[in-house]
Amino acid sequence: MDTAADRAPAADPDSVDPVLRARRPTFTSAQAPEIAERTFGLRAHAARDLGSERDQAFLLADDADRPVAVMKISNTSEDPSTLDMEALAVVHAARVDPDLPLAMPWPIPGAGTDSPAAADRRASFHGPDGVHHVRMYDVLAGRQRVKPVELSDAALIGWGETTARLDRALRGFFHPSAQRTMVWDVQHALQARAFLGSVRDEAQRSLAERALDRFEAVVVPLWPSLRAQVVHGDLTVDNALTDAAGRITGIVDFGDMSHSTILTELASVLDSLVVDRGPDELFRVSRLILDGYQRITPLEVDELRLVGEALAARAAVTIAISSWRAELGLEDRAFAERYNTSVARNIETLLAVGWDEAARRFGAERTAPVERGAPAKRAAPVEPGGVAGVARDAGVEGVVRDTEVGLIERRDAVLGPALEPLTYEVPIHVASARGIWLTDVQGRTYLDAYNNVPCVGHGHPRVTEAITRQGRRLNTNLRYLHGAAIELAERLVATCPPGLDTVLYVNSGSEANDLAWRLATTFTGQRGGLCTDFAYHGVTEATAALSPESWTGRIRPDHVETWAPADPYRGVPGGPAAFVSAIEQLAERGIAPAAAILDGVLTSDGYLDPEPDEIQELVRLTHEAGGLWIADEVQGGHGRTGHWMWSFERYGIVPDVVTLGKPMANGHPVGAVITRREIVDRFADGTVFFSTFGGNQVSVAASRAVLDVLDDERVLPRVVEAGDALRGALVEVAGRFPIIGEVRGVGLAVGLDVVRDPGTRIADPVATRAIKEGLRDRGVLAGTTGAAGNVLKIRPPLAFTAGDVPVLVQALEATLAAAAAR
Repeated sequence: MDTAADRAPAADPDSVDPVLRARRPTFTSAQAPEIAERTFGLRAHAARDLGSERDQAFLLADDADRPVAVMKISNTSEDPSTLDMEALAVVHAARVDPDLPLAMPWPIPGAGTDSPAAADRRASFHGPDGVHHVRMYDVLAGRQRVKPVELSDAALIGWGETTARLDRALRGFFHPSAQRTMVWDVQHALQARAFLGSVRDEAQRSLAERALDRFEAVVVPLWPSLRAQVVHGDLTVDNALTDAAGRITGIVDFGDMSHSTILTELASVLDSLVVDRGPDELFRVSRLILDGYQRITPLEVDELRLVGEALAARAAVTIAISSWRAELGLEDRAFAERYNTSVARNIETLLAVGWDEAARRFGAERTAPVERGAPAKRAAPVEPGGVAGVARDAGVEGVVRDTEVGLIERRDAVLGPALEPLTYEVPIHVASARGIWLTDVQGRTYLDAYNNVPCVGHGHPRVTEAITRQGRRLNTNLRYLHGAAIELAERLVATCPPGLDTVLYVNSGSEANDLAWRLATTFTGQRGGLCTDFAYHGVTEATAALSPESWTGRIRPDHVETWAPADPYRGVPGGPAAFVSAIEQLAERGIAPAAAILDGVLTSDGYLDPEPDEIQELVRLTHEAGGLWIADEVQGGHGRTGHWMWSFERYGIVPDVVTLGKPMANGHPVGAVITRREIVDRFADGTVFFSTFGGNQVSVAASRAVLDVLDDERVLPRVVEAGDALRGALVEVAGRFPIIGEVRGVGLAVGLDVVRDPGTRIADPVATRAIKEGLRDRGVLAGTTGAAGNVLKIRPPLAFTAGDVPVLVQALEATLAAAAAR
């Protein structure tokens, strides 16, 4: 059989970059301090060899054993112009992005601190085997060679972000020495065939051959069309320092720089961080890293499609070069080949799932066409945020600027008086949002603890890129055969109890509830509706009738009755007795219930928290009366409760109909109904259902991306942790400020019941509105809810974490303290 190794020439040392052929310097830790003093005039008491592939790096310490510098001694084959390129690149990158944690080379004695001459960043001396160049660096904080499997999801995303920032900082840099042929550079991966004969493990050699064959057939023809620049080329755990959380605190080696594609950069990062991951984790971890990268620089279609091939080629290069260097005795074999088993398994995984499926699992579309010449999209700048951002911007002028006055007048003139008023007395003129942070036109950031629509965070790259890519390709309706809507429906059904097996697509939560009502009236032949006292279920004629929150100034619909959920804080028993009464009142008018509908977190009712057995009894009573139970998951679904994907699950019930909206596509307008086939069969006997935009490919792409992010980022466990931390902290605040009568809710659906006096427990809507305004003034957005308007509503995007709790709590404490002092 003719293999790649058979076709490749024998390994020719003369064809390899000299720095890879040369032996690593052999200076001892005892000699290092003397070299440091001779070249940079630095007196060090001790030195520790940090290990390196082709040069030597020593950590120098003073007589108190405190680190003072890192010294690098190059091997004798290192080209001085290449070292100069590295120095200039670091200086350039630091100028573009001063916050990048770069190891800066020291100027030699006598050179100015800001000397533009690259040669002023290195010294030299004659050793036993020739001239060595020496560079000195500051000591950066962090751990060396972190274990990739120990990195948290947040750290992985952070690695992707830092990689993209570094690429962006180097985008405008060039140096003649960047036009080099480094075998570690994936663009030259095919040269690694010359070294496959050195691979002792036959299985590893075969996997490397197959990876290189795929690279030659698929990647090489497209390589000239990919975005290229000078890249670091080796941002791995060997070349970065990290903090305790696994985030990069230092980038310490630019020795593999070259002019290549950003895919080269990604291949090296992914190759390093997926080490020792299982098959499923390989893709999940890679997606998180790619998400981080795309928060700064979105990837083009071909770049994302070729991630798998580039990763496999990098793995093949790792196997080939390490085996060759070990064979020649240039490195200790165990050290050189330490990653080979793991990267070989990664190639095996990619081959097992197939290249097209692998591309899909990395985040590309399975059928994505090759796009040549398309302009590169650029990510919006990451907006400032965090505690520092809030503290810096705290305080609002308390007046509406002329710009906003004009805009408000235009809003009123065009959109009319029926539109719900602006949320705040001093309106927020929004400009952008990212994650849980919203930014106004003046650059002030706000912690968004209000908007539940951007479920996985404002501007999540997975969702925005899914919308963009699909919008470029195809967007039509369900009269045409396309697999995306079918796959999404299958995934939604898989999250539900058995029996809920059929999906209908619409465009919003209101439409979903409207359709659910049509299904119920058709299936039961009845027309009565049951909802909670202050529920909200939509804006259509049918759903507005089921939304007492919006009945202001209207007569109660004749076919609807309400029931009061239990409110133990105020001694309201609610529950089955109130529900039975509602059914009886309908019966007195000759009406039987077609359906009862419940928002599983009771948002509009003030986040009341009924017991499971209470809701189970209500479902039984509904069925007994011939009606269907509709679980409205527009507010509480897609993981908001944390312990469950759908809020109805916390009650241990199986609804007849489930409705979805708001968070389903992270802000893209889409909705769905999940129900039993028998209900849809009855509906289909009398009509054909079709929605022009329901199930369109762009909406479906966004919805699928949300489900992917919920899985990949382990959002539900994160919601549990964040929700527990938030409620715990709020309970402590309530203990110091009696105006907060009760803290209640589940997951990241939290309500603070605001009262005039804890003894009387009389609702205080005026104070609630003031707290909301006070939070806004301190950079935190919240809302109000409840029949009396006295419940402070906290429902942030699910990107909110336990680490964000102090920002919210500190703003609340400051607001309450200021109010108490008046």
